[in-house]
Order: sequence, then structure tokens, then C-alpha cells
Amino acid sequence: MQKYSPIGVFDSGYGGLTVLNELKKRLPKYNYIYLGDNARTPYGTRSFDVVYEYTLEAVKKLFDLGCHLVIVACNTASAKALRNIQQLDLPHIDPSKRVLGVIRPSVEKVVEVTKNNRVGVLGTVGTVTSESYLMEFQKINKKRQIKAVQEACPMWVPIVENNEIGTPGANYFVEKNLENLLKKDPDLDTIILGCTHYPFLINQIKEYLPSHINVLPQGSIVAEKLEDYLVRHPEIEIKCSKGKTTNFYTTESVATFEKRAGFFLGKAVNAKHISL
Repeated sequence: MQKYSPIGVFDSGYGGLTVLNELKKRLPKYNYIYLGDNARTPYGTRSFDVVYEYTLEAVKKLFDLGCHLVIVACNTASAKALRNIQQLDLPHIDPSKRVLGVIRPSVEKVVEVTKNNRVGVLGTVGTVTSESYLMEFQKINKKRQIKAVQEACPMWVPIVENNEIGTPGANYFVEKNLENLLKKDPDLDTIILGCTHYPFLINQIKEYLPSHINVLPQGSIVAEKLEDYLVRHPEIEIKCSKGKTTNFYTTESVATFEKRAGFFLGKAVNAKHISL
């Protein structure tokens, strides 16, 4: 009998649930564990060192829970912690385990979609100031000479988490940030939503953008790229147990998590408390 080894999905809050949802749609046969560090969210305003420390703690906990593969479904954590974990920590923890993020697959997809190489990134302050997307664009396809501009949207996550979507205040901030982005480059043809909360605002986002601009949410991209990754790495895929189960863990109040997670997933969930 195969050892229980679910795919771990980690986020500082609730946005990673949008990634988990798409993973389960595209790759339904696997077992999953979702870990939300909701007690210490948001990560976006924290220093690189603190985000690295918190993310490493979460990754280690998911390893302890049996995960062999962990998806860091948080742009801030991917930007500020992923590279160190991959290069400095995994060789000592267990070289056979894998930790993947959301920035690289998102950039790969943007490069596939853009026609004029003019792209925009919407993200938290932490993600934008890290310039991780800009560096990834430079590395992934230098021949294309992608021109990328960014806009930090500090109010968007609170809008989503407080269920203020569609209110006049929410629309004001969405319109303002998109205007700022387009001022930086009016010729954009593709925008990546560089935060897993932002898909909940996609209707408002599209309302304030020209219709020819492609808006790319991350959940489906990460699921597509993970499917490809597992095909290319059968030594990792074979270790991922298949049982169609999903377990939820939170560092915050279980009742609070279950209520908000139910909003994000559109159905009731049962969670357990966990300490990091």
C-alpha cells in the first residue's frame, strides 16, 4: 500500500485556497493538505528574513505531515523565501523533497500569452518591492525582451478578506491601481494577477481595463504547470499519494478559518489547528 504523501499547499492566509481549488479540478486524484498561517498574516508587509523564517517553518511542518512536494501558493513567500529554501535548506532537510512556487509558472504563462511583450504585474507591496517578477522575466526569455511594469495594490487583499468585493470603496481602489498601471505602460496586452486573492476581483478588474488585455489569474496556471511538472518528474509523481482527500490546517482559530475558507471555496470545510 502506498504511503500517505499528500501534496502540500501553503499560504500565509486564504488566497492560496484559489490555487488549491484549481489543483483539485485539474489533478483530482491526489491527496492534498492546505496549511494557512492565518495567525501571522499578512506576510506582504514583513521583512525578507521574517517571511523566510515563517515560510520555512510551514514547509517543515508540511514535510512532517507526510508531504514530499509542497506548493508555496503565496506570492510574497515565493518572492522572499522560496529560493533560499530550495538552495540552502532542502539539501540538508531532504534532497529528494521539492518546494515549488507560483511566480515562475506565472511568468512562463505570461510569456506564452503576450503578443507584444508588454506585460503588467499586480501584486502586494512585498511582492512588487522584491522585484521577483521582473527578475524572472529577465531570466526566462531574454530573447523576447519582455517589458514588464508593476503596481502594488495594498488594499486589494483586505477588500477580499473582508468580503467588500463590489462595494464603491473596493471599486475605487481597483480603478485607481489599474489607472496607475496603465500610466506606466498604456500598451500592455497581458496582466498577471500576482496575488492569489485577486481572482475574486476579476470582474471589477476587467471592467476597468480595455477588452483586449488578457488578465491571468494564477490558480489555473499553477495547476497546468504542476501537471506538466509531474509528467516530467515521475520520480516525484510516484511519491504523491492518490486518494482524493483534502485536509485543512490553520494557525488561527478553526472557526474563523472554516467560515472564511468556506467563502473562498464555496463550500463548507473542516479544519484543524496547528502550531508552527
